[in-house]
Amino acid sequence: MKIPVMSALYANQESPDILFWVGCAGSFDQRAQKITKAFVSILNKVQVKYAILGKEEACTGDPARRAGNEFLFQMMAYQNIQTLNNYGIRKIVTACPHCFNILKNEYPELGGNYEVIHHAVFLQQLIDEGKIKMKESGNFKGKRITYHDSCYLGRANNIYEAPRKVLEALDAELVEMKRCGSKGMCCGAGGAQMWKEEEKGSIRINLERTNEALQTGATVIASACPYCNTMLTDGVKSNEKEADVEVLDIAELINASMQ
Repeated sequence: MKIPVMSALYANQESPDILFWVGCAGSFDQRAQKITKAFVSILNKVQVKYAILGKEEACTGDPARRAGNEFLFQMMAYQNIQTLNNYGIRKIVTACPHCFNILKNEYPELGGNYEVIHHAVFLQQLIDEGKIKMKESGNFKGKRITYHDSCYLGRANNIYEAPRKVLEALDAELVEMKRCGSKGMCCGAGGAQMWKEEEKGSIRINLERTNEALQTGATVIASACPYCNTMLTDGVKSNEKEADVEVLDIAELINASMQ
């Protein structure tokens, strides 16, 4: 898969319509790489002019700030801001709510002012504009799907409808968990918890959340965050009775169902 890199476009005096911010998970985690490929495949199909930073993209510093290392966060942020500003980037799309939240809400105070869009919202826009066309008998038509709200997308940024609108395009049966929307439950990875062992308790958070998803009878658990995807996938794997349940990102669902 050939993906345009910002440095090459800049050398040819070209500029993309959007910069796709891949993120650490989307770059290095094997499971999240599939989400990256699915989203890039969609961009290619609808002929959006985009680019990535490639080797020039560094971590946003979100895990460092959440873990309390403000110095490391600012060092990473200033490096990214310098790179983005040197290229004159104005519009960024990312599939990671953690990257989305920090780029949108916390980079401006350091001089990084951009229009930042989460891929759930971007996909909804493409669907509304008629650029994404679905197969008449899509891969997920009639299947029961439940959606897990990412904390950094939902409660932190009030984005609840966009991912659900995207899932509606699949012509599937969307069922909600008991705790959803603004009352949704964390997957257990937020606030830098992804990088440490959880505190002692009666049940792991990701298992509690996965059980809520499985209780809906859904055969697909949809997410819009690589962290959530990892936690829910681990939760499903720990439940041998539900081995046929898939955990998929909304980009993977749409890419598999497009014409």
